[in-house]
Amino acid sequence: MNEDLRIAHSVELEPIVEIASRLGIGAETLESYGRYKAKLPLSLIDANKIGHSNLILVSAISPTPAGEGKTTVSIGLSQALCRLGYRSVVALREPSLGPVFGIKGGAAGGGYSQVLPMEDINLNFTGDFDAVSKAHNLLSAMIDNNIQNKNNNLGIDPRTVVWKRVIDMNDRALRNIIVGLGGATGGRPRETGFDITAASEVMAILCMSESMKELKERLGNIFVGYTFDRKPVYARDLKAEGAMAVILKEAIKPNLVQTIEHTPAIIHGGPFANIAQGTNTIVATKMAMSLSEYAVTEAGFGFDLGGEKFIDIKCRRMGVYPKAVVLVATIKALKYHGGKPLSELSQPDVEALKRGMVNLAKHIENIRRFDANPIVAINRFNADSQEEIDEITRFCQSEGVPISLCEVWAKGGEGGIDLAEKVVAAIKNNPSECIKLYGCNLPVKEKIEKIAREIYGAAAVEYTGRAEADIKRIYSLGHDKLPICIAKTQKSLSDDPKLLGRPTGFVMKIREVELAAGAGFIIPIAGEMMRMPGLPEVPAAEMIDIDENGEIVGLS
Repeated sequence: MNEDLRIAHSVELEPIVEIASRLGIGAETLESYGRYKAKLPLSLIDANKIGHSNLILVSAISPTPAGEGKTTVSIGLSQALCRLGYRSVVALREPSLGPVFGIKGGAAGGGYSQVLPMEDINLNFTGDFDAVSKAHNLLSAMIDNNIQNKNNNLGIDPRTVVWKRVIDMNDRALRNIIVGLGGATGGRPRETGFDITAASEVMAILCMSESMKELKERLGNIFVGYTFDRKPVYARDLKAEGAMAVILKEAIKPNLVQTIEHTPAIIHGGPFANIAQGTNTIVATKMAMSLSEYAVTEAGFGFDLGGEKFIDIKCRRMGVYPKAVVLVATIKALKYHGGKPLSELSQPDVEALKRGMVNLAKHIENIRRFDANPIVAINRFNADSQEEIDEITRFCQSEGVPISLCEVWAKGGEGGIDLAEKVVAAIKNNPSECIKLYGCNLPVKEKIEKIAREIYGAAAVEYTGRAEADIKRIYSLGHDKLPICIAKTQKSLSDDPKLLGRPTGFVMKIREVELAAGAGFIIPIAGEMMRMPGLPEVPAAEMIDIDENGEIVGLS
């Protein structure tokens, strides 16, 4: 059995009503999903309490196959803060089934810093992803129905429809499809495709909405395509937003679970950071802050993707900014960025580490661009040599950045005490007052290029003819004042996954530019980034099984 799963099974869960009671939430307020999961009503969000809470953002260096453990550190940090006597709640995203059955595995932490029940969270959980998929696909069905209908017809030009369908699975065969091949009664034939649910604009809208009223309004603002006489069509023109909101009635409520140490955790929403804003819902973050002194949350992948979007998109919208930023790194990952082969990362190599630390340096620089003060958390492995630890410690000291060696995988909250103390000290002595990277009133290209040059390190940005046309369309629709959500590879600071470390002098290529009018941002797509991943040659699904007693094995 996988070690994380074995550890998770060794813990006797506490009833969710007991976890809630420690937060001052009565059983009558909870909407229980069994004994160990519950939905929280939005009425628990309290603006006054938010003002007295401290938001901590956990981000990371550029991801590598070695793994960085950002979620594990987030959970361990929250557990450590609770051990120090503070009220802390960790707020995370919900895992997507695509990575669970693909290559990455689940997203419930690891070792003795996990959220539980681990299997439920990694699989169907409380049905939020399913609700997002159904709401999204309802709009898809209504679009094709309107095109087919002779009487109730908006005159939609099928060639201009940009709204696809979604499924919460990696399935490359669905990237490009043709629908409507059922003859006269089967719908008008047209080209379309599938995205993964985490890339759905409905998921992004769920994460950006603070009320049912706002959710419905944003759903109505989804851009669908054009009529034959070039008039824009939105979901509200199809009268779809009401029914879509009904499907999301329960999904908008954050989910309460527990960590291995029975501290509270809120898990809600699940957009990917390489193709969307990559952070949990605004209501989950505000809920965590309403219920705690220290709310710990994370942003997907490296700071160049998740961290930048967290501040420039999510924080801009919710008006709350982190007071401390934790930057997670591993010695293995830094050696990988320094050119060390994956198969040799357990071997000590100070020179490879030195070469790879340029990636860490760039992420520190990026965090400081937002007037935030980073704290480096080294997720420690047994193979890390003392010489390597000393080298990275010297580097961080030379940068004037606090560093903490974390052992939260092996020791849970106890292994994160030093990090927790340094985070608390940083907030008390010099809390970050984050600023935004750009103003939304800047021209679209200027906003894109500011991110590409200052955060990614690009020398220039090139646009295909399609991207130029897309930007022109965004101006014609009057949506050019929205923030930017760049979709690019998470494996590199650049748009080329093969460029490790700290690439410089590269030209970033914008292939196309999508409009997420409902979510409230513009999505330039760089390089070969796709919104529907494929399964690896040997998917994780081959190792996942269940026995006759209902015991799951192989889940990680």
